[in-house]
Amino acid sequence: MAGRFGRMHQNPVTTQPLRLPVTHGSVSNKTTGSVRIRQAGRLVGWYETVSLCAPMTMPLQPPTSFVDVLIVGAGPAGLMCGNALAAAGGIEVKIIDQRPSKISVGHADGLQPRTIEVLQSYGLAERLLHEGNQMYMSAYYNPSHNGGIELTTRVPDVNIPNSRFPFKLALHQGAIEDAFLDSMVQYNLKVDRPVKPLAIELSRDQEQLHSLSSYPVKVTLARLDATTDEDKLEVIHAKYVVGADGAHSWVRKAFGITMDGDQTNYVWGVVDVVPDTNFPDIRNKAAIHSMNGSLMIIPREGEKVRLYVQLSEEDIVDPTTGRVSKSKSSPETILEVARKTLHPFYISPLSDIEWWTIYMIGQRVASRFSVEDRIFIAGDACHTHSPKAGQGMNASMNDTHNLAWKIAQVLRGWANPSILKTYESERRKYAQDLIDFDKRYAALFSGKPRTSADQDGISHEEFFKAYETAGGFTSGMGIHYGPSIIVNTKHQSCAENLVVGQRMLPQVFVRAADARPVEIHDLLPADTRFKILIFLGFMEEESQVVEINALAEQLSSPAGFLRIYSTGGQNSASMFDLITIVVGNKDNFNYLNVPLVFRPHWSKVLLDDTDVTGRKGGGGYKRFGISSKSITFVVVRPDGYIGMVAPAAALGDVHEYFASFLLSCH
Repeated sequence: MAGRFGRMHQNPVTTQPLRLPVTHGSVSNKTTGSVRIRQAGRLVGWYETVSLCAPMTMPLQPPTSFVDVLIVGAGPAGLMCGNALAAAGGIEVKIIDQRPSKISVGHADGLQPRTIEVLQSYGLAERLLHEGNQMYMSAYYNPSHNGGIELTTRVPDVNIPNSRFPFKLALHQGAIEDAFLDSMVQYNLKVDRPVKPLAIELSRDQEQLHSLSSYPVKVTLARLDATTDEDKLEVIHAKYVVGADGAHSWVRKAFGITMDGDQTNYVWGVVDVVPDTNFPDIRNKAAIHSMNGSLMIIPREGEKVRLYVQLSEEDIVDPTTGRVSKSKSSPETILEVARKTLHPFYISPLSDIEWWTIYMIGQRVASRFSVEDRIFIAGDACHTHSPKAGQGMNASMNDTHNLAWKIAQVLRGWANPSILKTYESERRKYAQDLIDFDKRYAALFSGKPRTSADQDGISHEEFFKAYETAGGFTSGMGIHYGPSIIVNTKHQSCAENLVVGQRMLPQVFVRAADARPVEIHDLLPADTRFKILIFLGFMEEESQVVEINALAEQLSSPAGFLRIYSTGGQNSASMFDLITIVVGNKDNFNYLNVPLVFRPHWSKVLLDDTDVTGRKGGGGYKRFGISSKSITFVVVRPDGYIGMVAPAAALGDVHEYFASFLLSCH
């Protein structure tokens, strides 16, 4: 039901009649059919008073609380968001999930190289690298002349030369969620379960929607394990809501957001098994095309492997519903198909099947990712695709990695709320590109292989080229955000190889104070701060030193962006983290010669030199395409993507870049 001031949505699966009272707190400025609500001195907003149907027996005033961000769904996207916001500090976060417990087996199974980098920025990668299986090689099999399959080629699974982690990591989703859950404990955040939303209301009052102090979203929650009516309901007033509640998202449906795209007729079965087999590439990722269908093997943690097995639509799909029916299949059926596809090799389970499922590939993108920049959807709630390219969980976590720092900056009053619009512009474009890739890849993988008898089939060269060409995309390394208020490409030529809108490249430098080699990525934590990398060049040139000293004075002045956007006008460390990189020799360079503004801490001055072994570091300026004869700014966003590069002579443009979305703290 919609009205002048608000919208109330009823959970489509609610079976009991429900009335949501709006008589909490003091009421003023009453208009026809609406009330203005204040609670504890806070303006909650204008809401339409609507009776959905006859009232059920419930407390007149269920418990009410206020949060900055309510996250619906505790899968990878929701946990990434919750952990990031909790780690930012000073933000009231509530995360709910209707499942009574976290998942322990199955579901998503792999991390791409870029996602490992992102998890490293939160301090979570080391644990997962220890627990998971690192996949370095891919093997490709095609039909042989005798009716079975044979090896065609083996190649590196990650073919991106600038990858810090040149492998993919196979590990079940539950273990990845555990890493987030354990991290959240230190920030006193835990998932509230089993809880589901019953109704959601978003204020239509423009003043409230644009007020940083308002709570324009009202959500009624139901505790599924409540033993009494008094304990069942809870009302949450939130500044923002993030719907990370899966492909059948309640939040998405509540606001009438459509999923645009198609359902394919490709049906696949999945089994997790400890195998007994003579297949030689069982511990490599393997893509297999046979006359019996296609199969993908993912070696997992321990001795487990996951099999993605192409199935026949006629055997699995329920003709009355058009959907796959798990009752029409079994893990034994899936394994039998796998055995035929692997011929002449054999495979059998050594123990019970740990987890299995079947699915029909759907390729869809939500028509929008946000409502009034107060409600956001993320992960499977806004894009669905086949799992074989290994993008689902990775795309989901990177959605909220993109969103969380923007919400944090706005909540602190440091950034204009307009920055939130870049979530949809950046991540929906990526999702559309992902679906376009997935359509091509799924069709190639599910298609019949070319043989001497069938020249119309998919050739190995065609399949392999498509996957190799898309390596930057599938690994996450090639994600490229277009120009916006936080992506400025004006001075791209001053750092030719650091592509504005893409991730910061990894590189080892040497710490000037103690000659310790450091990976620049490890100095770019996801802590909501902008990292300002200042490449001072070769400091032995007198003209360069003069320019460096002049720049130091400009940055230190009250009119410099470091002071304008610093809390209290004094300390810029809460907003910016400065890292200085100099061309120099570790044997004779004195880091104290660097002006104080460029060395906020002794660990923040780096040399583009090799370490004491001569094996790590060096060549960073050349690799980045930066001249050692000039001074260059590289602005890295809190999510690790390059927002801008600029020469020192364009300091005014750097100032304008930040002025376009940051709010002065003075």
